[in-house]
Amino acid sequence: MTGGVVLAAATAFGQTSAAAPTFEVASIKPAGPLNPMMIKSGQMRIGMKIDKARVDIGSLSLADLIRVAYRVKPYQISGPDWMGAQRFNIQATLPEGASPDQAPEMLQALLAERFKLTVHRESKEHAMYALVVGKNGPKLKESPPDADAPAGESKPSDPGPEKGQVRINGSMEGKGVVVTGGPGGQMRMSMGPGGTMHMEAAKMSLSSFAEMLSRFVDRPVVDMTELKGNYQVALDFAMDDLRNMARTAGVMIPAPGAGGEAGGAPANAASDPSGSSIFASMQQLGLKLEPRKAPIDLIVVDHLEKTPTEN
Repeated sequence: MTGGVVLAAATAFGQTSAAAPTFEVASIKPAGPLNPMMIKSGQMRIGMKIDKARVDIGSLSLADLIRVAYRVKPYQISGPDWMGAQRFNIQATLPEGASPDQAPEMLQALLAERFKLTVHRESKEHAMYALVVGKNGPKLKESPPDADAPAGESKPSDPGPEKGQVRINGSMEGKGVVVTGGPGGQMRMSMGPGGTMHMEAAKMSLSSFAEMLSRFVDRPVVDMTELKGNYQVALDFAMDDLRNMARTAGVMIPAPGAGGEAGGAPANAASDPSGSSIFASMQQLGLKLEPRKAPIDLIVVDHLEKTPTEN
């Protein structure tokens, strides 16, 4: 189930205009399905990394690209299901004098030009989970000042572009894997009893934590704890939780006995979230997921081509 573990801010709505900043040059190429072994070996990258004037985007779906371009959460995008299927690698160059913080707006212009993307915004009432503090208070441990991401890794801004790419080291058959480059700082994952997955994040805000939880349950999770700062977070995921996340992310899951090679189809079995181990884990953290309804600002895709125009 390593594939289910790999994956893994609403402003700037509206469409790009003629005055929007653009990349100096950009190349778009299709990427294959997410493959845990290739990610581990460094042959496949996930996310966006900006190094001076160079922008390197690896293995992001069109849904991911739209999310980064418009600085929104995954659940704030409404469009066809196939947006999460095909993934792309993009290499681009910032124009002279441009700031890396302008990269999302440049990505908006690139998507409009090469994928003919048009969007509009709307607010819609949506079923969601509110992440709140339990009746006995939080049981969270604050991250020490030195529990930051390793040197050379940058934390994605919120809102803003993702500036790091996911890296994986280790093996699920050994002591587990270490994931760096995500919003939770360094994360360790290992197999637990009964096929469960144990995850520990060294430094995670509850806003990022809520966004991560949204990938495992059947509706958006919004942080309403009013707790600031960063925390050390530990969670146990059941197989159904991992299947739900893999289904959302379009991850290729290794078939049993495949030796870790990605050979299965994207998981599509969803269990009843109320019976999820995630809800039990929330109690251990002194937190709770409360079902609610609330208006959510959405980016609605009006038109989008499946393939880009030629480089």
